[in-house]
Amino acid sequence: MQKLTALILTLVLSGCVFPGVYKINVQQGNIVTDEELSQLSEGMSRSQVHAVMGTPLMLNPVDLSREYYVYTLQREGGDIKEQRIIVYYEGDQYAHYEAQLLEETPAY
Repeated sequence: MQKLTALILTLVLSGCVFPGVYKINVQQGNIVTDEELSQLSEGMSRSQVHAVMGTPLMLNPVDLSREYYVYTLQREGGDIKEQRIIVYYEGDQYAHYEAQLLEETPAY
């Protein structure tokens, strides 16, 4: 009986790492395209920027001059790729952005 229980337990646990197990793509965050970034122009209000790019993923409560748009993609359990865009404001007006974009950001 103990051998049977040990065999069943081993088979159940080995199923988690069995080759060929389907792994999904995981996307999280803000998908921002080059077209959306090109629509930004100096002097836009925060609400206009949000209308173009969506709501930022992260806000710094201490420094309201920056908003962070982060997107991560993990394909089938592989490495995590990250895209970061930091939008800078002077007062409540859009000033500029810094971006580390992925070559592709698949949206499905």
